[in-house]
Amino acid sequence: MQPSLFGLANSNKDFAQKLSWGKNTFNNTFPTALACYMDHLGFEPVYLTLDENLQIVHSKISVAETFGLSPKSPEIFFAFEADFVPYRKLIVGKLPRIDLVTQQRDTCLRGLEIKLTALPDNSTCELKEEHYGCEIVIRQDTIIYLALSLILNCLETGQLDRLKEIVSVGEQIKDWTNTEEILERFSELVMVVNQIALDQLPYQKPIILQPIWKTLGKTPQLHNDALDFFVWSNLAFTRLFLDSMRSLESISRQMRSTAWLVKMLYDFAAQSRFNPKKITDLMTYKVNNDKAFAINGKLTNPYMKCPELSKPRIKKEEIKEIILGGGQRLLSPERRFDALIFYTQAELFN
Repeated sequence: MQPSLFGLANSNKDFAQKLSWGKNTFNNTFPTALACYMDHLGFEPVYLTLDENLQIVHSKISVAETFGLSPKSPEIFFAFEADFVPYRKLIVGKLPRIDLVTQQRDTCLRGLEIKLTALPDNSTCELKEEHYGCEIVIRQDTIIYLALSLILNCLETGQLDRLKEIVSVGEQIKDWTNTEEILERFSELVMVVNQIALDQLPYQKPIILQPIWKTLGKTPQLHNDALDFFVWSNLAFTRLFLDSMRSLESISRQMRSTAWLVKMLYDFAAQSRFNPKKITDLMTYKVNNDKAFAINGKLTNPYMKCPELSKPRIKKEEIKEIILGGGQRLLSPERRFDALIFYTQAELFN
């Protein structure tokens, strides 16, 4: 049996090749296979969505709805590190790639960012298990895909005029690169995002897949209750950068992400396209541009707290049902989860 991952017979990766088990690829392919495996068992991911009070609530979402098609379908195709083609016409310049694009034949179904996160993180590993949380690091490209998902919702539901009305506050901003001006108008930018979220509550859709892997405290040992799966809707995701802002004295990464998002929506409303690279390159506010922002486990725990976070449903011995054909021997132990599997394979795959 050749090396493979559960459920990923149709993808743009050749799992017989060591290159397909590299550090960046594995962090996308393994979570996708985990979702397929959980679907096989009848488990549904925890779905984080936004309610009418702008609060995150939990429900369950099928893997079929997450992917846009049943993972059991012979027509599903998993394109890793690809771009979501329907978004190309909405921007100026090159559309960045996203971690996973699911397809049915030539039709793109979902564009999904994947965050394989450790539980607990450094900020919560000394706390009681009920307070464990995961750090989430967000790329610039995720903000771009968030904006595009909101725009496509508006176009598909006939709400473009409503979008133009909501983002018209942008007309009062003369220089989007000016820190003082953005700080002065910042509460209005937050109101823009909140109003768009309220308008789009019935249309929110998955954007971030967040599988978790649980260790014994801060040791490099998997907990027996090892793996589970969370899915963030595009609207729930906005809380990660809106709720974690603490001061209006300077522009933080989270505040910058808010400004980026509103500028993208404003430019699209005015010009029917926006230039994502120009926006993220120019609107830096003297903050390092290596990522959009990061949220630690103390802040994510209140959003994610549920039985599945306390006791993940997939046992560590089931990893050998997801990584197949000796694929673990092709791993490059360059990141914590890869390394953990690589160095404990004698235990996990016996």
